[in-house]
Amino acid sequence: MSGHDGTAGLAGFLDVVRDGLGLDLTEEQAAADFDLLPDWDSVHLLRLVMLLERETGRSVPVGRVLRARSMREIHSLVTGDGTDTR
Repeated sequence: MSGHDGTAGLAGFLDVVRDGLGLDLTEEQAAADFDLLPDWDSVHLLRLVMLLERETGRSVPVGRVLRARSMREIHSLVTGDGTDTR
């Protein structure tokens, strides 16, 4: 993506989620548990990992993503290079 990572800010991350997965989420929903998100399922999680790897050009820590409970947690993992210790 010409060296520009559109996922750096939460709003950009949510734009990527909307465009790539068809899920239009608010910042409030990004902090909510996946169980509370409309239309969320495990297939979305797998598609999200692939989408983020393509968008960022970096490997996404899949094991940590699987333990994440919200989009905001996944955003922290991706933008913090997986250093978020939660």
